[in-house]
Amino acid sequence: MNFITPAFAQAAGGGAGGADALIQMAPFAIILVIMYFLLIRPQQQKAKQHQSMVSAIRRGDTVVTNGGLIGKVTKATDDSEIEIEIAPNVRVRQARSAIAEVRAKGEPVKDNA
Repeated sequence: MNFITPAFAQAAGGGAGGADALIQMAPFAIILVIMYFLLIRPQQQKAKQHQSMVSAIRRGDTVVTNGGLIGKVTKATDDSEIEIEIAPNVRVRQARSAIAEVRAKGEPVKDNA
């Protein structure tokens, strides 16, 4: 008489199954590491560089907006907005985050001495 069913007999050799699962998961882990170094990390560095560029904008800088407007910064007092002169006597308020590029550095900040 057979007291062991075939299902129990197949599950009896499960001691080495943990190592097999680790070997099967290794390619996925390697792919995730490669994606981090090729995609995610460079994007984070680019965002950090853009943030430092935007925070360093001052009066007199020539900037290019994400919409393609090129203008000279006339006022940079607010942390989130600047004022740009895009034509003689035409000034617009622009969000700092919408600045794509700073082309030319402007004059230094005035000293109130």
